[in-house]
Amino acid sequence: MIENEKQLKRNFGFFGTLSLVIGTVIGSGIFFKQGRVLQEAGSAKMALLAWFVGGVLTLSSAMSVAELGSEMPQTGGIYIYISKIFGKFWGFLAGWMQISFYGPALIASVSYFFSTLFVTFFKLPTKITFFSFSMRSVVAVSILACILIALMNMLENRVSRTFAITTTVIKMIPIFALILFGLFFGKTGATGSAISVLSEQVDKGNFGVAVLSTLFAYDGWVIISNLGGEIKNAQKNLPRAVTIGIFIVLLAYMGVSFGVFSSLPGKEIVSLGDHAPFHIMQEAFGSLGGRLMDIGVMISVIGTLNSKILSFPRVVFEMADHGQLPFSSFFHTLGKKSKTPNYATAFEILIAALLLNAFSSSQDLSDWLVFVSFLFYLLTFVAVFILRHQLKRKPHFAAPLHPLFPILAIAGTLFIEISTIVNALNDSTGEQLFGITISLLIVALGIPLYYLRKSYKL
Repeated sequence: MIENEKQLKRNFGFFGTLSLVIGTVIGSGIFFKQGRVLQEAGSAKMALLAWFVGGVLTLSSAMSVAELGSEMPQTGGIYIYISKIFGKFWGFLAGWMQISFYGPALIASVSYFFSTLFVTFFKLPTKITFFSFSMRSVVAVSILACILIALMNMLENRVSRTFAITTTVIKMIPIFALILFGLFFGKTGATGSAISVLSEQVDKGNFGVAVLSTLFAYDGWVIISNLGGEIKNAQKNLPRAVTIGIFIVLLAYMGVSFGVFSSLPGKEIVSLGDHAPFHIMQEAFGSLGGRLMDIGVMISVIGTLNSKILSFPRVVFEMADHGQLPFSSFFHTLGKKSKTPNYATAFEILIAALLLNAFSSSQDLSDWLVFVSFLFYLLTFVAVFILRHQLKRKPHFAAPLHPLFPILAIAGTLFIEISTIVNALNDSTGEQLFGITISLLIVALGIPLYYLRKSYKL
């Protein structure tokens, strides 16, 4: 490990960490997935059950990672967990996966989605010209958003903490509005009939695909473990924040879904697609309500972007701390006053900007992330059993009903991986299979880098 007396500041208490967990998961999926899940499930009751099952599987995963985090409460998250349980090689690949593609692609995808909303809301032109250089407005706003959030994250991490808490509180306002409207004013919605199958939209409910859609909306919480070195009393606060945070997210997702299903007939929800929540807010509060909903979603997404840009550079920093990257001393440098990994942050934003210019939509990016990231999640859940065996005791945070939660987490992960492969093989365009292959190749590029780094000082 490189000798460096500079340390990351532990400025994240329990509520700051809890806000990051909630903020990084609740982005846009909660507002845009109801129609898709309802269509696949075939009825409102089955759709609500799909959100519940997805939440339970995610909570099981959170419980499992919380055990590892309580024993290894340091910066790096799954990079550290896998390194210590399975060895440096597999740990390096887990870290490489996060910093070379998964992290930058997530940052690019979230920023692209934010900029799409921003450009539409403010009616910006399709292209923006700087002197003689022309760029699509969506890409330009995406890159600018990444740069501004990155600059904020180069200040002391208490600034990022405050931003995370603020955006999380604000994003809960439209969530509560949808829930309350559904509870008190929704009368003729999709929940009005216990068997309101959408026969005109689907031949039969596909519950498995519906659960898969919810799992994508629940994803992202695990990156909070990357901040273990900046959380006060991380051995206690990290497990508590992750498990409580996911439980709150589960309630929020089911509440919003119930609010939407109670407010509109099922066929209308499916036909409206992504616009169903906006339609409800507009019906309830007029055009002002619709615009406030737009603003609420943009704030929600920018809060998620903050969590991503805050988290992934910490993996770069920790890998550099272990001397596993080229120019490790450079990436391990902290800001003199801020004590934040500024060069690592700039590195992640640079890759994200390149990806934004290379792909035509956020969907191209996000679809490629799931398969390869969950391969390493699977190793993490298996590590729970190995850790308990090595400790010969219960970890500091011991999930109840062991081994139920890691078994559920492993089952959920295998379900995602197998479903992704099946969907890719059945995709006539071949785009999904191409995405999986590219993702695996990018991870594989880390193998020669690992051995070259061991053999030569770069």
